[in-house]
Amino acid sequence: MKRLALGLVASGAFLAVGCASAYQGTYDKTYQQLESQADAERRKEEAEHAEAKKYAAVVYFATGSALIDEEGQREITWFVEKLRPYPKAVIDVQGFADSTGSEATNAALSMQRTQAVVAALVSQGIPPDQVRQAHYGANYQAATNTTPQGRRHNRRVELSVE
Repeated sequence: MKRLALGLVASGAFLAVGCASAYQGTYDKTYQQLESQADAERRKEEAEHAEAKKYAAVVYFATGSALIDEEGQREITWFVEKLRPYPKAVIDVQGFADSTGSEATNAALSMQRTQAVVAALVSQGIPPDQVRQAHYGANYQAATNTTPQGRRHNRRVELSVE
């Protein structure tokens, strides 16, 4: 009888270890599958992000103005359309001014221009939490301020993907 009892206990222990081992194997396999899927998703997002980063746009403004003209509207629309396949893209919007006017005026203008472009992006479906904005006044010139054409290039808002 003792032998039978010991045999049953040993069989039960063997069965328990076997079940735990089988469960651990199933768990490990499931974990590896989930980890593999997560890695594939991460690689896909990284590739999409790299693709989206190639798009950029520049909107130019008239002297002393933060109004977006037709050409600027077209540029923004083009940019938004290019980013539609990348709904998680974060957009950097950076505003600038030329050196015409005071430092305070240029700081205010670059901020107003940035806000105007952000409003245009949002009106075309870009979520506000995916837009980062900064404004620099007359700092960081793209061209010389000694010519009308150079000043025009400095009155701008640049759009890019982070």
